[in-house]
Amino acid sequence: MQTAFFKSIAVAAWTAAALYSPICAAQAPDCPNGGTVRFGAEPYESVAKLAPVYKNLGKILAKAIDCKVEVVITTNYTAEIEAMRHGKLEVAEFGPFGYVLAHKVAGAEAVAAFSNSHGQPATYYASIVTWPGSGITTIKQVAGHTFAYSDPASTSGHLFPSYGLSKAGIDPDHGVKAIYAGSHTQSFEALRHHKVEAGELNSEQIEAARNANEYDAKAYVTLWKSDPIPLDPITVSKSLKEPFKSRLTAALQHLDYSGLPEKDRKVLMGGGMHLLPQTDGAYDLIRDLVKTLHIDLNKMS
Repeated sequence: MQTAFFKSIAVAAWTAAALYSPICAAQAPDCPNGGTVRFGAEPYESVAKLAPVYKNLGKILAKAIDCKVEVVITTNYTAEIEAMRHGKLEVAEFGPFGYVLAHKVAGAEAVAAFSNSHGQPATYYASIVTWPGSGITTIKQVAGHTFAYSDPASTSGHLFPSYGLSKAGIDPDHGVKAIYAGSHTQSFEALRHHKVEAGELNSEQIEAARNANEYDAKAYVTLWKSDPIPLDPITVSKSLKEPFKSRLTAALQHLDYSGLPEKDRKVLMGGGMHLLPQTDGAYDLIRDLVKTLHIDLNKMS
């Protein structure tokens, strides 16, 4: 499992795809880094789509903490981890797996998460599905069949399906005829058109396909479904000094971005209107995945 996964990730140097500097009028005396808080986000959407939304989110945070806020959209999550590890980010949003690694090697501490439309911490799930007539009726029967992953570095498109297969006693690398479709959408299309006998399908892709009138629940058979996976945590650097660290944490845990346009809120994780408190323990499911798949985080740092 490790070999296929590690080959898919090139450890990147610190680079930024976009950089903005919203400036608040006043400035509190305990603002770090010469008066500027640097907020990193990885590009889970195109930079062109994310940049204006996170710029406005940075302005809201700047007002809440009375410090300048620079928003940095990194090239990938490894670049973001390296930035926090080398003291170039005070705040960062990581994907679930990226957070577990960042917590271990860069001192990232989960403090907040995006809410869903019901005002609860947003989650999603990964699943392994087939289609009626494939001849597969149980997860154990997936062994030896063609199987669509999305991308080797995807949490829900590769790591969690691998976790589900491993829990069923199937080697996720060699126990199936693995195909890397390239994205969740392409994996879904491979299943939809019966180009593979089984594959990954996460809840966000299901929702996107449903909104496009391309999803028929009767056309798929769910063989395995993960526990709810918490979405990206907002983290603060362990190295931040008090009392600013506590002040920043409190601001993040109650940050209200309901004033953003609806189209901008939909870009942010969860589709809600504010951040909520989050804890490191919420990501223990990811740690169990790391243990089950024998992923050595030390080799990724």
